[in-house]
This record gives sequence, structure tokens and C-alpha cells, in this order.
Amino acid sequence: MIREYVIVSSDIFIGGGGPDYGAPQFLTLKYANRHGLIAGATGTGKTVTLQILAESFSNAGVPVFLSDIKGDLSGLALSGDPAHKLHAPFTERAGKIGFTGYTYQPFPVTFWDLFGQQGHPVRTTISEMGPLLLSQLLALSEAQEGILNIAFRLADEDGLPLLDLKDLQALLVWIGQNARELSLRYGNVSAASIGAIQRRLLVLENQGGAKLFGEPALALADLMRCDPDGRGMINILASDRLMRAPKLYATFLLWLLSELFEELPEVGDPDKPRLVFFFDEAHLLFDGAPKALVDKVEQVARLIRSKGVGVYFVTQNPADIPDDILGQLGNRVQHALRAFTAKDRKELRMAAQTYRENPAFNTEEAIREVGVGEAVTSMLQKKGVPGIVERTLIRPPSSQLGPITDAERKALMARSDMAGKYDTALDRESAFEILRTRATEAAEEAEAAENPSLREFKNARRYAGKAAPAQTTSRRTNKISVNDESFGGAIAEVVIKELKGTTGRRIVRGILGGLFRGR
Repeated sequence: MIREYVIVSSDIFIGGGGPDYGAPQFLTLKYANRHGLIAGATGTGKTVTLQILAESFSNAGVPVFLSDIKGDLSGLALSGDPAHKLHAPFTERAGKIGFTGYTYQPFPVTFWDLFGQQGHPVRTTISEMGPLLLSQLLALSEAQEGILNIAFRLADEDGLPLLDLKDLQALLVWIGQNARELSLRYGNVSAASIGAIQRRLLVLENQGGAKLFGEPALALADLMRCDPDGRGMINILASDRLMRAPKLYATFLLWLLSELFEELPEVGDPDKPRLVFFFDEAHLLFDGAPKALVDKVEQVARLIRSKGVGVYFVTQNPADIPDDILGQLGNRVQHALRAFTAKDRKELRMAAQTYRENPAFNTEEAIREVGVGEAVTSMLQKKGVPGIVERTLIRPPSSQLGPITDAERKALMARSDMAGKYDTALDRESAFEILRTRATEAAEEAEAAENPSLREFKNARRYAGKAAPAQTTSRRTNKISVNDESFGGAIAEVVIKELKGTTGRRIVRGILGGLFRGR
């Protein structure tokens, strides 16, 4: 039975306390939109930290979006069990750090999945993704990205909706067929570059990326819901399969962040965030990313806090995050870092230098020595000033630790408010259908242009055939008839050859070249 919830807390309890640790650590909701960092080596407790933060934001009435790389976070939907061996030590830990009122409870969860298998389908359109992110997703060169920008410009100018992959593929075919004319206006349009883009689109399609593009597109309002008790919805993106295509994973999350930035109104510094966004495996966003994309992420991270959105990057090492972005992450939970090489030691030293020093201990040594479930933390305090670094024992989660079963997931999806809304894909008229219709009309007009010539020739031939018998004998008629057939056949061959050759191609090309005359 789900317990009653009363949202009263203005702070989120992180952990701490006890003789071996510093003062209790709290994340102030008012500064939760100032972004944050959860870092640490594999197996040091990052996932549990993410879980307890998601629980706390939900209880505070703040919706959450996070990606579930290993499937463990699905346990947020069910209550923890004190009899379970993984949960048995939690009560003792809660008492050790002074976490009074600790109970087990489930949380409101909505499951999402780009492939529509472990959650409700998530889609966007090619137009909404835009050329910059799509170029990053396809790993295009500068020349190929230029052609993609031409495609988007043409689509905008002529009202051609780019909704799914086949729309973009059809438009690229048209661009290739009209490359000479387009090159005069936009610069060189290379058939080789178009072919390279088409091959990348084919690879994306084979990876299942085609399921990302289409309609109905995801409505951001569906990520910002609360349940009837006032708890924020925890939106979990199933990412275990998605991680096999890391470019797709990173591009999708960045698109979602960009959409939030574009669509949400300015709210300044609210008492609590409107949404908290966790970006797990954040290094995938920046690995090999062009400077233009990194600049875009920096801009979004800097300005989206005024929209009431907090962004928390989850990664193994703070060095994975560019300095300009790392400097904006005020709330930090640093789990253990291991220093096995000279490079590791240098990165550990640099990570320690980003904290406000605590005279009670050496930060660098603390980061190296903290155990599983422990961390070095620093939270923003009054007026947004970084707090002194503390050694912290992270509070235990209230929901189930570990994944739920497939049957439990399906039952939760069936009861979800989103059930049925996104399950069936729509395929309305878009660029593919419009271009196909115009090409069909062009072919019919070309055929109509050809028929009058053939009709006139056939009429002249019938007239000659009727007049000849009145002037000649039967033998002469036969001779003239033979000559007439030869003469007529020669004319027919010339006419048909001309229509199929340069003149015919000119007629068809002229019509196809005018595909963009009307919307």
C-alpha cells in the first residue's frame, strides 16, 4: 500500500554525520538548478547516489529525467524490502548518520525507450533534431554537414516537412538529381558527399535509429508531471540497448536538453527546479565532439538554469567534462578515484583542486581513500557559495536496490498515464510523399507532352494509307505501301528517339526542376 506523502522539506539530505565523517550534507532545493556532478570509478556507488537524489527530488515535487544504463534504476518503482540481504544494512546506516524517519517506499515512475520495448516509445522529427545535432550523430565531415544544411534550408523554404529518415533520404536524392543548379546557389554539391550521407543514414537505420524519428513526437509536458500525491514523476529512459550506439544515446539526450532550453519560459531562480535532468555516461557527449557542439552544450548549461532546469552530469572522472562546463557544476558528489598511472594521479590532483579546502583532511587523499557508498561532497550554500568539502556517508535509498522483473515493468507500463499515447506511429504526408507525388505528376506531364506528337504522326500515316490506293495499281500500291512503312518507321524512330533523348530529358528535367515552385 502506498503511504501518504506530505511535501515539506526545502533541502535534500545527502548523508554524512557520525564520528568518522563531517557535518551532514544537504542539497538546497533553491540551488538545485545550479547543476551538479556525480563522479567516481566503476563500482564506487554512483548509481545509488543517483537513485537517492531522484527519490528526494520526487518527494519534493520535482520531476526527474534519467537514463538507466544497466537496468538497476528501474527499482525506483518498487519499495525496498528490509528482509532483503541488500537492504539489511540500510537501517543501521540510517541510524549512524542520523537519518531519522527512514522508511521504504516506491516512487512514481514512467518508463521510456527509443525502441519501444522496455518503455513507451520516444520520438522526435528530423526537423526538430536539426542539422547540427544530426551531423554529430552521423559523424559527418564539414562538406557533408554543408549539404545537410542545404537540405534543411530547401525543406524550410518549400514547406517540406522532414519527419522521418525516408523524408531526408528522398530530399537528398532530389538534391543529387539537381546538383548542378543547386551548386550555383549554395556552392558545390558533390554526389560523393550525398552518397556518404546516405550510407551513414543506412547505418543509423540498421542500428534501430529510424525508430527515433517520426510522430507522434514526445511532448515535453509529459516529462514534467506529478502524481496525485504531489510527487514528481521519475522518467526513466531504458538505455542498455541504446548504449550499443553511443552517438545516438548522446545526441538524443542533448536534443532533449536543447528542446527544454528552447521551449521552457524564463523563471529566474525558483524555490525548486521545474525538472532535474541526469546525464549518465556524460563523457559520451564530449568524446570527439566538434567545438561548435561543445560550445552549444556550454551555452545550454549556462542559461537553462534560468528556465528552472537542473542538469547533473554523471561520469567516472571530472576530467571527462570540459572546464567551461565543469566550472558551472556547483553541487558535487565525488566518489572514489583510483590512481594507478601517472595520468590518473594528475587527474586526481586536478579533481581535488576544484573543491573548497577543508583544513580537517587532505582532499586528494580523501578522494582516493573513500569506500563504496562514501563520497567527498560539496554543496552550494547561502547565496550560491560553494560549501567546504566534506567526507560523507551517502544515505540509503528507500526504493528497491536493483532491477525489477519484466512482468513488473509491463504491469507498470500498462497502468501508466502514457499507455497508448505514443505506442502507434503516425505517418502523415511529409517530404517523401510530396516529392513522390510531384515526381509522378512530372512523369505524367512528360508522357502527355510526348503523346500529341505521336498522335499527329499516326493521323498523317493513316491519311497517306487511305489516299495511295486511288492512284496506283495493286502491285504499285504494295510497293508504295512498303516504302510508306519504311518512311513512317524511320520518322517514328526519330521522334521516339528524340523524346527519349535530349529533348525528352529536357522536358522531364524542367518539370522535376520545378518541384519546389509550389508548396
